[in-house]
Amino acid sequence: MIQKAHKRSKIEVSSYKGKRLGLWLRIFLALVLAGMAIFGTLLGQVLGGAHDDVDGDPQVMVILGCQLHDWGPSIMLQDRLDKALEYLEEHPDITVVVSGGQGPEEPTSEAQGMADYLADHGVNRENIILETYSHNTWQNLTYSAKHLEEAGIDIKDGVIIVSNGFHLSRAKMLAGRIGYENVSVLAAPSSHTPTRLKMYVREPLALVKSFVFDR
Repeated sequence: MIQKAHKRSKIEVSSYKGKRLGLWLRIFLALVLAGMAIFGTLLGQVLGGAHDDVDGDPQVMVILGCQLHDWGPSIMLQDRLDKALEYLEEHPDITVVVSGGQGPEEPTSEAQGMADYLADHGVNRENIILETYSHNTWQNLTYSAKHLEEAGIDIKDGVIIVSNGFHLSRAKMLAGRIGYENVSVLAAPSSHTPTRLKMYVREPLALVKSFVFDR
């Protein structure tokens, strides 16, 4: 009788452990599915903002910086600059802010490299304002706003922001938080496929980070 009770106890303990493992597995799978659903929603938000949206006739353009090499703009940055140039062909008198500081492996500020590229393609340097201190999107837009205000330009009168498509939902959210009004956007393509894929994974997470911390 004692042996039978002992065997029954072992079976009951083993059964309990199995149920407990099953419960933790269900919790884990539920968390994974919830995370995937949240990420999918955020990715949808990013993709939803990846298109041109120009309202009215903005007189100010802000081009957000990206990596600069010794030989010139990176592919992603050149995409942004070329997109801006398309618009500037028909709006040559618009004020342009090029925004981006100097990273540790960059030969000069991103803003300087951007200004040189635009000038080499026919943009009047007198129409270009350089913002050379920023190192993220929040700083891009905050410091650009200060430069515009110093130049006597009201950021509530309308602005057009230029960046790669994946970046624009976050940029537009931050612009509204900083005080820009009537915000238009131009979505540059992302010609460098590996970077584009990486950014569409990174950007939904960056959107959450900026929503919570960039204030």
